[in-house]
Amino acid sequence: MQTHPGTTMGPMNESEFDKRATDTLLLIEQAVEESGADIDYESAGGILTLEFENGTKIILNRQGAAKQIWVAAKSGGYHYSFVDGRWINDQSGGELMSELSRFIREQSGEDIELG
Repeated sequence: MQTHPGTTMGPMNESEFDKRATDTLLLIEQAVEESGADIDYESAGGILTLEFENGTKIILNRQGAAKQIWVAAKSGGYHYSFVDGRWINDQSGGELMSELSRFIREQSGEDIELG
């Protein structure tokens, strides 16, 4: 693994994870709100639920023990770890914001750019 100047190699501690995950979920909430799209959202206890007109949902969940953000979408479940300043999908290597934009488009037809 390559290191970049200013990149921490060690695992984040709990408070760093908590802040990053909370900030990320807030950013997603704000993007949904500002998009004007017809998407309901609810945030409680580290869980952000996006609900669409067709009744489907996407649920984003902070997983403190694993230090990941988990996403449950119609297309499946995805786990994202914080790597080099971005949340990266363990399986695909994709980035959370771009993949979430795609999941929202696939489920709701709403086109939201999240990142």
